[in-house]
Amino acid sequence: MSKASHGIGGLTYDDKKKARAPEWNVFIALVLIVVIFEGLGALLMHQSFLFDTADRYGSIFNEARLKIIILQVSIIGIIALGSTQVIILGGIDLSPGSVVGATAMIAMSFAQVAEINGLANPKLMFDGIADLPVIVPILVGLFCGLIAGLINGALIAYTRIPPFIATLGMMVFARGAAKWWSKGQPISFPTESYTTLGKGMTPVFIFIALAVLCHLVLKYTVYGKHTYAIGSNEQASRMSGIKVEKHKVMVYTIASMLAALAAIVLSSKNLTAQAGMGTMYELDAIAMTVIGGVSLSGGRGSILGTVLGSLIFGVIISGFTFLKLDAYYQEMVKGVIIVGAVVLDQFRQQRNAARM
Repeated sequence: MSKASHGIGGLTYDDKKKARAPEWNVFIALVLIVVIFEGLGALLMHQSFLFDTADRYGSIFNEARLKIIILQVSIIGIIALGSTQVIILGGIDLSPGSVVGATAMIAMSFAQVAEINGLANPKLMFDGIADLPVIVPILVGLFCGLIAGLINGALIAYTRIPPFIATLGMMVFARGAAKWWSKGQPISFPTESYTTLGKGMTPVFIFIALAVLCHLVLKYTVYGKHTYAIGSNEQASRMSGIKVEKHKVMVYTIASMLAALAAIVLSSKNLTAQAGMGTMYELDAIAMTVIGGVSLSGGRGSILGTVLGSLIFGVIISGFTFLKLDAYYQEMVKGVIIVGAVVLDQFRQQRNAARM
């Protein structure tokens, strides 16, 4: 029997209509994209995209390319973890890229060494403030994210400004602050302890650890349940006793602090901070979440989907590089994928509504 009657009114459950988890669809898309690049590689480059046919690494996989893929998405992936929560809430955040730029500049100015090869550091921002413990620039950077998130959340929750406008204002302000902080000059020469934050595969480990933490928080805590509830129906959430305004401030604050952490890792990895850091990162992060199945209408999505979306993002970028295609094709494909993912999300919502 495929149907069973239960409940008031003889409601029926049809196990044939069970919906597959959205993450499976994203995973299948990831596999298909890898297969496409494998085929193109064999046809055009006479090489394998992800497999080690020359036995250089002692395994079946091309470890170098795999590392490149996950490294190039790990920092933006940290931002995407925050964007996921904001979009599930029913909002949008356009400021993370600029928050990255401002935070990188400010945090790096507290992470500098006093001397370089026995000579005074010519790039030192503040006299007498150098060789500080690594916790200092980390806390300063996170504080920058905290302030940006509180402002974003308060504007959206208490003044009812649309999230698009509030975060657009922060985007412009933070980018200006990044340029003002050192009059547009880069800030360099961090301490050795600061550079370890972005060395080797450390950004990947940070991304994975945060992804696991965010997944558990969204899935098993009151914070997560409230985030989904507000994104699904804000008025019903308010009537059920959820403090919607405070929760919005919390979500936007967490998102900005994740962007600030990404800035710390990025500046550590690059050994320098520049005002232009993080440009367009917010759009890449949104693309990862949308590709990962997070609904722009709010209330649906998962961290696992975003992680898979980030891998799709990385595979596409690495695949285009592998095929020696110009960078502007990557931007064009990103746009097509974002629009396509939103169209599919709308189609999925309409199909689900028709089933009810």
